[in-house]
Amino acid sequence: MADTVRQWLLGLEAAGTISLGLAPMQSLLASLGHPETSFTAITIAGTNGKGSVSAMVERGLRAAGCRTGRYTSPHLVDVTERVVVDGQPVPDGAFDHAATVVRAAASSQATPPTFFEATTAIALVAFRAAGVDVAVLEVGLGGRLDATNAVDAPLVAITNIGLDHQDYLGHTIEAIAGEKAGVIKPGASAILGRTSQTAIDVMSRAAERVRASVTLAPDGVVADAVIGMHETTLNLTTPVRAYGRLRVSLLGRHQVDNAVTAVRTLEAAQALGIALVGADVVRTALSDARWPGRLDWRRWRGHEVLVDGAHNADGARALAAFLRETVRTLVPIVIGIMRDKAIAEVIDALAPSASVFVCTTCAAPRAATPRLLADEAARVAPGVPRVVAHTPLAALEAGARHGEPIVVAGSLFLAGEILPMLA
Repeated sequence: MADTVRQWLLGLEAAGTISLGLAPMQSLLASLGHPETSFTAITIAGTNGKGSVSAMVERGLRAAGCRTGRYTSPHLVDVTERVVVDGQPVPDGAFDHAATVVRAAASSQATPPTFFEATTAIALVAFRAAGVDVAVLEVGLGGRLDATNAVDAPLVAITNIGLDHQDYLGHTIEAIAGEKAGVIKPGASAILGRTSQTAIDVMSRAAERVRASVTLAPDGVVADAVIGMHETTLNLTTPVRAYGRLRVSLLGRHQVDNAVTAVRTLEAAQALGIALVGADVVRTALSDARWPGRLDWRRWRGHEVLVDGAHNADGARALAAFLRETVRTLVPIVIGIMRDKAIAEVIDALAPSASVFVCTTCAAPRAATPRLLADEAARVAPGVPRVVAHTPLAALEAGARHGEPIVVAGSLFLAGEILPMLA
C-alpha cells in the first residue's frame, strides 16, 4: 500500500500542475473532516526567509511546551521532510497513512489535487493524528490563492517581498505584496518583516480592510549583530523585553532580520494566548533552529562545502554578502538553476564572489542545462571562468580543483541532490 501511495504522489509531482485557487483545497479539506480545525495555525509567507522564520518559530513553540507541527516546501531529499512533528519528520508509516486517507478523499473530488495540494492535506491530516497544539505552515507560492491559505490562521508573519514567480504573482512589488497579503485573515495579527515601504503600504492596507492588526517587526527593535563564518551573535531588545546576547544558529546577516521577525511572531503568540513565550524560549528558538541547505557548512573528501539554496536574485545577493563579509576571497561556485528562474540575475549577483562558475544540473524536470547556464554566465559575467559539469558529483570534483570552500547555489533541488554526498 505504501508504495502505491508514494507512486500516486510521484504521479502528481510528475504532472507538474500548479493550481492557484482555494476552492479545490477547501473541498478536499471538507471531505477530510476539516483536519485544519484541530489545532491553531501560524502562517508564514514571504519571498525569502519564510522557511527560516518557520524553523525558528516552531523551535520556540516547542521550547514553550507546545506539541508542534511544521509544514514546509520543497523538500531536499525525502518528501517526509515537509511534515514535521515536534522537530522530527513524521515516520514513513504515519506519512503513508495520512497519504492513504488523502488519496481516498481525493478520489471523490471533481479533479485530482496538485502535488502541493496533496502534500498540504497530508500534513494537516498527520498533524490531526499526532494531536499537535500549534502548526506552523509555510506558504508555497504567493499567499492569497495558495493551498495553505485554506487554513484560517489567527497569526501570520510575512517576511521580505521581492520579485519571484512573476508569471503567477505579477511583475511588480505592489502586485506580489498584494498576493502575499492575502494570508491575512479577518481579525488576525500580522507581523511584517523588514521590506520595502511599497510592500509595507500594500500589506498594511490589506490588513486594514479585514480589520487585522499589524506589527512592523523592526519597529522599536535594537539588534546589534556580529556575523561570523560559522556563528552569529545578536544583542536584541524589542518593545517587549531586552534579551541580551543571543546566539543565532542560522548564518548570514539576512538571518538577523529573520530572527527579529521570528521573535516578534513568538511575542505575538504569547499575546494571543497561543503559547507562554519567555526569554528562555526565544533564546532556544534562535540558537537551536535547524534549516538544512541554507548557508549550510558541510565537508566532502576533506574539502569545506557551503550549500545554499539561493534560487532568486535576493537570495543570491544574500549569499554573496555572506561570502564578502566572512570568507573574503573568491571561491568556486557550483550553480544549478531552474530554467524558469531569473538565471541572469542570480549569476550577476554571485559573480563578484566567484573565482569560477561550475555549471551543472540536477534531476528536476525544470532544471536548466549546464550549457545554457555556461552561455548565460559568459554573457552576464564574461570575466568569470566557466566549467561545464554534467552531474552534481562531477561539479563537486571540478570545484575542488579550483580551491575551497566550494559553494553550491542556485536551487534547493540541486542542494537536495548534493547534500547526501556530504558529511
